[in-house]
Amino acid sequence: MNAEFFKALEQLEAEKGIPKEYMIEKIEAALVSAYKREQGGNSNVRVFIDPLKKEVRVFQLREVVDDDFEEYNEINHIYLEEAKKLSRRYTLGSVVEVELKTKNFRRLSAQTAKQVIIQGIREAERGMIIKEYENKKEEIITATVQRIDPQNGNVLVDTGTSVATLLKSEQIPGETFNVGDHIKVFVTEVSKDSLKGPIVTLSRTHSHMVKRMFENDIPEIQNGTVVIKAITREAGSRVKMAVWSRDESVDPIGACIGSHGSRIINIINELNGEKIDIIMYSENVEEFIANALAPAVVKEVVVDGEKTCHVLVDNDQLSLAIGKSGQNARLAARLTGYKIDIRLD
Repeated sequence: MNAEFFKALEQLEAEKGIPKEYMIEKIEAALVSAYKREQGGNSNVRVFIDPLKKEVRVFQLREVVDDDFEEYNEINHIYLEEAKKLSRRYTLGSVVEVELKTKNFRRLSAQTAKQVIIQGIREAERGMIIKEYENKKEEIITATVQRIDPQNGNVLVDTGTSVATLLKSEQIPGETFNVGDHIKVFVTEVSKDSLKGPIVTLSRTHSHMVKRMFENDIPEIQNGTVVIKAITREAGSRVKMAVWSRDESVDPIGACIGSHGSRIINIINELNGEKIDIIMYSENVEEFIANALAPAVVKEVVVDGEKTCHVLVDNDQLSLAIGKSGQNARLAARLTGYKIDIRLD
């Protein structure tokens, strides 16, 4: 344990944010455990690390016993007569600390300290990564594509904090990536696994990714004038989003789209051309359901039960209301929370 060891602790504190006192405490405990293990568990020692003097001292703890003590062993016990030679203050039951000076312990301490430091670095890094990701949970981050698995299509990305995996199931259908691409990903979950370290779930299919993109890009949403009341999505195909304005003079749909689509186009491009329907939210259920079925024009909405309704449309609006493979009606139902039965008037 020389000056370089203590310098390494100081560097760890500066570079990794691991307090020097914390590492010293862990190393002291690890050295005690290692020494006991080397002695077959039949040993009592105290380790003292002094960063000021840059030294490590080890003391054997020996209990003072009388000559008739039957379980005496020279590692853990010392006779009263012998203890008195060291200091007259010792009495039966006192603990004598005898400093150890062994080359074996120096070798053992160096190995143990190295292991503890490595473990401490890993624990600290895991903790910092988890904390960093927890701050970014349900946020969009930019990641760089590192590798694409040709077998399962999973994408390994560098998030700037660590390397994480974007599963094939969390990718927008039809999109392709190249190594070096910068892509936006949504952090959905952060969990800690004692064996694998922090586990981060990334997604590009989550509906809240689209919601967060609008919140980040539209000033009227950022300042609270325009509110996203509901959103639903079938990734790779279509999004329906209901918006509402706290200010009657502000058109919430126009604010999200922008002049000639200038605001929404960047979001559409990031989503690989996914269509986005922005509709007006209403506290009036019938009106909200009618709006949700856009681009179809609805003649009448009749709410006839709890979370169920009938919608009447003209013949030329039926296919629009239902949508390809029923998608428009399906998304409208999810957006409003109502089961929708579409009928011809």
